[in-house]
This record gives sequence, structure tokens and C-alpha cells, in this order.
Amino acid sequence: MTTAASPVPRLEIRNLVRAFEGRRVVDDVSLTIMPGQVTCLLGPSGCGKSTTLRMIAGVEMQDSGEIWADGELVCNTIFRVPPERRGIGLMFQDFALFPHLSVARNVAFGLSGSAEEKRARVEELLHRVDMSRHIDSFPHQLSGGEQQRVALARALAPRPRIMLMDEPFSGLDNRLRDGIRDHTLTLLKEEDTAVLLVTHEPEEAMRMGDEIALMRNGKIVQQGAPYNVYTRPVDRATVSFFSDANVLQATVNGALANTPFGRFLAPGIADGTEVDIVFRPQHVRIDFDRQGSGPLPTPRDGVAARGTVLRARFLGHESLVEFRMDYDGSVLKATVPNVFLPSAGKVMWLTIPRDRCFVFPAVKHP
Repeated sequence: MTTAASPVPRLEIRNLVRAFEGRRVVDDVSLTIMPGQVTCLLGPSGCGKSTTLRMIAGVEMQDSGEIWADGELVCNTIFRVPPERRGIGLMFQDFALFPHLSVARNVAFGLSGSAEEKRARVEELLHRVDMSRHIDSFPHQLSGGEQQRVALARALAPRPRIMLMDEPFSGLDNRLRDGIRDHTLTLLKEEDTAVLLVTHEPEEAMRMGDEIALMRNGKIVQQGAPYNVYTRPVDRATVSFFSDANVLQATVNGALANTPFGRFLAPGIADGTEVDIVFRPQHVRIDFDRQGSGPLPTPRDGVAARGTVLRARFLGHESLVEFRMDYDGSVLKATVPNVFLPSAGKVMWLTIPRDRCFVFPAVKHP
């Protein structure tokens, strides 16, 4: 009986390390991307995302580690395929179109083959990005969104097996960004290209990525499908990176953490350990005051705690309400769909559904 061979990754990086002045800016990073897959390398500025991209592109050498494409070694510390022979396309925030070349000649730049073959490929791609009418225009005659589509066509023209994208949409205004991102994603998947997209915006990573690799201080701290990274974060910093977060401090006793909102399960955490109980504003439940009382305790929502409205603001698709809590004077945030604007000074009761909370060992701040 024969078994089917495992599919070969289009791009695989193994244990990449890059250090500057003794500090590892990329620290043992490994990634696997299959054909047609989009992986978003997500993290704050300075965490090592762009350095990782430059090593894959071949414009910077790693100190250790390997880069593979379609099962073949591209680069280690001894062997190195030149950047121009790696079959890798590049897109950056700066579209880098040649100002003295027409749209057609920009897209054709770097193509091989006969003039007829190059012209056919240019016309095909400009049609797919809806830029055929601008084939003889020059970059200065185009809007930012149009330049972005030409840059995409140029990057796709040589049929790269891998596309590296470094914040390519950050220069576009919000009205254009979503449409162009979706169009770009469709084209890349049609070409069966493996995509590594660098971004510092969680929303963009959630929208575009089949997988997210969350990077912090040179390391990938969590990797997986966007839903899993968002709903099963590995630590408090991950929760906070994707959204606002409220935090309660408590100490574990008998696998339970006692708080003004009742007890929280803390399985596997030793007694006496200080923990952070983290929950997002959209998961806070708000109830009205009933002559000094709130809702009765339940196993799902725990005990209600009383707070006073500090301010409420409508944000377009939801309302943000901030509360000064009675138990210690801290501020908790809650978001509510649509319009909910209680007046400042109003007393209300808050509960926290247990299935929406994360319990982590406490982060010690200096």
C-alpha cells in the first residue's frame, strides 16, 4: 500500500537568526508557507519583520539558518542563490514605479521572452487589475490606488512562486484599502503564489491571512489561523495587541482566583501565583442598577461588580463606555453594539462571562 507524498512547502525558513551589535533582531524564526497560502507576519515596529523579509529576498544575509523554496535550498551560511534567481516577487509601501516609463513598460520591466510574449503578459495583467485603459499612461498621471495596482501587476508579471509584501497598503486611504487588498489577494491565489505579508495592523492580518505569525522581540510567539490566534492567545501581550483589554489582578488559591467579580478557574497554576485575568471590552456585560442591587450571580457570568459611568462615546459601529469601579477605583472599558450612551455619573453593574476570559501568570512591570 502506497501513501500519498506530503505536499512540499513553497517557502520554508528554518531557524533564521540575524544579530546587530550583539542583539538578535531575528531570533530563531521558522515558517512554512504552502502554494496559494497567505501568511501574515504581524508585530509592532522594530520586532524584526522587515529584516526577516530582506533575508528571504536575498538582500541581507542571515547569521544562521536556512531558506528553502519548493524543497530546494535557496540559502544558508555557505550556499546562496542570487536574489534575482530566487523567483521571489517584492511589493513595498513605496510602489517604486519608474517615473520615466509608461505603465506598460513598468509592468514589462524584468520580463524575458519576445516582444509579443511580453506585450501579451502585460495586457493580461493590466486587464486583471482593471488598468488596461492606462497602459500608455505614466505614474505621475495615476492615483495612489492606481499606482498600487500597477505595482501589483509588475510584481506578478514574472510569475514569482513567492511574493514578499512589506506594508504594501499602508500608503492608501481607508476608502481604497479594503478593495485593493481583496483584489490583490484574489490575484495572488489565482497565481498559486505563496505570500508572506508583513504588517503591524492586526485588522489587516485578520482580513488577509490564512495564517498569522505573531512576532515580538525577534521571535514568533504564536502562529496559527487568525481565529485561533485571536481566541486562544498565548499571553496577555497577545490579547492587548489585537484589541483593548481589561485586566484584573488576583492570587491563585486551590486552582481558583478570587476577584470582585467572583472566582475564576486557574487550572495548572500553583497556589500563591499572582495572575492577570484578561478580557476584552466587547465581552463585558452591562446591567442597570436596581435600588442598589445588580443581577444575581450565575456560574457563567460570576458576581456583578458596581461601577459609575465616567464617559460614553459613539464610535460609529459601537459605543465605548468607561466605568470607575467601586471596588478599587480602577477604570474598566465596555463596548456595546450600536448606540448606548449612559450619562456620566450613572451607576451600573458589570459582569464578565467566564468563557471570554484568559488567565495568565502576572506580568511584572519594572
